[in-house]
Amino acid sequence: MRRVKDIIASKSKILNSISPDALVIDGLQLLNSVNLSYLIVMEGDRFKGIFSERDYTRNVILKGRSSKETLVDQVMTTDYPMVALTDTVEYCMNLMNVQKTRYLLAFDGQDFVGVITIHDLLRQVIANKEEVFDDSLTSKLLDNAEGGGRIY
Repeated sequence: MRRVKDIIASKSKILNSISPDALVIDGLQLLNSVNLSYLIVMEGDRFKGIFSERDYTRNVILKGRSSKETLVDQVMTTDYPMVALTDTVEYCMNLMNVQKTRYLLAFDGQDFVGVITIHDLLRQVIANKEEVFDDSLTSKLLDNAEGGGRIY
């Protein structure tokens, strides 16, 4: 059974971090350069929150703020659900569903170790699809598509 520690181990070193006192415009440029939807807000070695595209749209654009004058810590999110390294992928999927979130914060005791995203979990499902998907259904859908039928 795959666990949070397995996902964290498979992810590359954290390169998508920003300081809480950085300007939002700098955060947006970094988001663009790393091609991700979120940045980890760190103050030295301390985790402070997540700055995401959603934070930008809801807390900057829709509130009429300027990205050239607003600081990341004024618009970041700090209350994402937390998971431990020993939690399972299934637990993470259920937690995301219940909490209606795209991100989970992974901790090893008191130490922040990374972010688990909805995409991380989807990759796990796809990699282990034989445990998730019914092959007979997939074959039936493919046969139907090849015969000119519709796939819904």
